[in-house]
Amino acid sequence: MTSQAVSIPADGSAIAGDLALPPQSGAVVLFAHGSGSSRHSPRNRAVAASLQDAGLGTLLMDLLTEQEEQVDMVTARHRFDIGLLGRRLVSAIDWLAEEPATAGLPLGLFGASTGAAAALVAAAERPGRVRSVVSRGGRPDLAGDALSRVRAPVLLIVGGDDRAVLEMNREAGAALRAPHRMHVVPGATHLFEEPGALEAVAAAAADWFLRPGHETQTGPTGPSVVPPPEEGP
Repeated sequence: MTSQAVSIPADGSAIAGDLALPPQSGAVVLFAHGSGSSRHSPRNRAVAASLQDAGLGTLLMDLLTEQEEQVDMVTARHRFDIGLLGRRLVSAIDWLAEEPATAGLPLGLFGASTGAAAALVAAAERPGRVRSVVSRGGRPDLAGDALSRVRAPVLLIVGGDDRAVLEMNREAGAALRAPHRMHVVPGATHLFEEPGALEAVAAAAADWFLRPGHETQTGPTGPSVVPPPEEGP
């Protein structure tokens, strides 16, 4: 495993990130954290560690500059600016495409909470680069019109007891034209703090990112495919 701190150019400034690449990585997954969090999110780092164990590279990054973060801590003005957050992810996608170690790797996006909306916006902007998207407890509804422009297959992971977000994901899923499915973790709430819940998220995400055929789905994908939600007991 090679791990390094990286600096990603964005909007005339630089964003901090942590890049980890297992030997012979099968793909690299770019993480987008939720509102009020950072690349140090313990939940995202736990999922990233599981993906690394499965042979996937990961890039966890901040979505705000240090100055923006200071302002956001007081005003919360940036954390819901999905357009800004999406542009930051696009900058990271372009950076990964130019780095020798990652340029040839398929790319997946993993977004949590508001970061899921930003990931979908970025996927819509880079349809030829993003192979697949996973949302964890996400707010895909905040991606707005970008939902219909996403071409990569999307997995929506939601806690079974996170009722409001579950309904938001179902409504957003109806707007997606790309192949997608919803994976409901029974008994889990918004932060997946229940025993085994985050492990279930990591397993479902790894399966989605490693699924054969995703690497070919970079153009129009045809009708949506939405199996029934996996409701638990």
